[in-house]
Amino acid sequence: MSKSHGAKSYWLMKSEPDAYSWDDLLAEGEGTWDGVRNHRAANNLRAMQVGDEAFFYHSNIGKEIVGVVQISESGIPDPSDPEGKWAAVKVKPVRKLARPVTLKEVKADPKLAEMELVKLSRLSVAVVTPEEWAYILKLADEGGKD
Repeated sequence: MSKSHGAKSYWLMKSEPDAYSWDDLLAEGEGTWDGVRNHRAANNLRAMQVGDEAFFYHSNIGKEIVGVVQISESGIPDPSDPEGKWAAVKVKPVRKLARPVTLKEVKADPKLAEMELVKLSRLSVAVVTPEEWAYILKLADEGGKD
């Protein structure tokens, strides 16, 4: 069954693990994704719907996709923005990936060459196509192609 607004959308959300990690989200149970100050990334946050899923990506340290989160609340104002111009969402952990999928792996795979993570590498909240989503989950479950 599809949701009333259409098919589920997929995303990739980056966080520096020394600032906010997968383990921090697990400890909280639900986290607020805020502090995004890039217009394209903020527009992606605004486009998210409850039930959409996103990869949790550790940036700077690790540079790898480590888990899956679900959007639990959408369309909220960023609590870290006193002027109320920026967007935020709430997320809940769904599952840790069986094996992290590294940025190096993603960049080396021709099937992922068009991914926003590769093309727009500085974007902190990126779109993931359903095909990219399924392929990355398969990589995480099967292990590397070493």
